[in-house]
Amino acid sequence: MNLQDVYSYCIAKPGSTEHFPFDEDTLVFKVGGKIFCMTSLQEWENNRPTLNLKGDPEENEALRERYASVRPGYHSNKMHWNTVDCNGDVSDKRVLQMVDESYTLVYNGLTKKLKQTILDLEKLQQ
Repeated sequence: MNLQDVYSYCIAKPGSTEHFPFDEDTLVFKVGGKIFCMTSLQEWENNRPTLNLKGDPEENEALRERYASVRPGYHSNKMHWNTVDCNGDVSDKRVLQMVDESYTLVYNGLTKKLKQTILDLEKLQQ
């Protein structure tokens, strides 16, 4: 997996937008103004890529127990966020599933009105 793969995957999600709200290094993907994925561009350049992804607290614990490359979210609420080493023991397929789960958690937390706006915009773009 490389940064372009992650970028393309995240930005293709309905209503997904990219931002640099913290600094020029931290790429953030949002849906409805809420973060679902964060990554450091410099860490990709240094061959230590990680993603911060939101997850269900119980599932987060299970992932941390199962994979050495999943740990509590860096600079995030440790209960709700994990940091995943992309070059670790989690398969690329599973990492992308974790991106999906993060996106879905955030999207499902949006208001009905905002979800409808995202769906309407997606229809217009098709």
